[in-house]
Amino acid sequence: MKLLYQNSDFAIVSKPAGMNFHSEDEAGFVVLASEMLGCKLFPVHRLDKMTSGLVILAKSSEVANSFLKLFESREIEKYYLAISLRKPKKKMGKVVGDMQKSRRGSWKLLHTKENPAITRFISASLNPGEKLFLVKPYTGKTHQIRVALKSVGSPIAGDERYAAAEEAKKLDRGYLHAYALRFVFKGESYSFKLPPDEGELFLTKECKEQIELWDNPEELFK
Repeated sequence: MKLLYQNSDFAIVSKPAGMNFHSEDEAGFVVLASEMLGCKLFPVHRLDKMTSGLVILAKSSEVANSFLKLFESREIEKYYLAISLRKPKKKMGKVVGDMQKSRRGSWKLLHTKENPAITRFISASLNPGEKLFLVKPYTGKTHQIRVALKSVGSPIAGDERYAAAEEAKKLDRGYLHAYALRFVFKGESYSFKLPPDEGELFLTKECKEQIELWDNPEELFK
């Protein structure tokens, strides 16, 4: 784990890939981050076990409630990086649709749009057979990005739930990373960004060069 920033209200901590967010059989990310900072921390959003990257952790329940309201009103910008071993149906675009629980903890995208998950993405080619995605979710549904990319024909590499399981198991991690956060809190603007530092596919020369081209992700989704 890495501490990127903290003040009296919140901390920005990077979660490693493969770590449970909440404690199960062993201490999860929130507990370990609390131990690292020496104070009780309150999660205001979460990352799946396979996902690495930036997390906001509040230092009080009052601050947590304030952040939850910001998330609900879509005032916190989130940007993710993902790699797929499948070519998408379109290089860029938007995925909009309701999500419904499927079998064994999975979710599926519906054609209806009553309370839809909204996800925008752009993509770039890396090595042969590899696509890098920059993704901006406008909502915070469970497995939203994983399901959205699967729906355009590009399940995330290493995702044993939504990609081909045998192929996914051969990779060293699930290739989804919470790359950047932007928000205003108590009248002050904050912007955080952290490229992935684990995962063979994320660390190739081609991937690093493309991520550098996406250094200002907010400019790409205007």
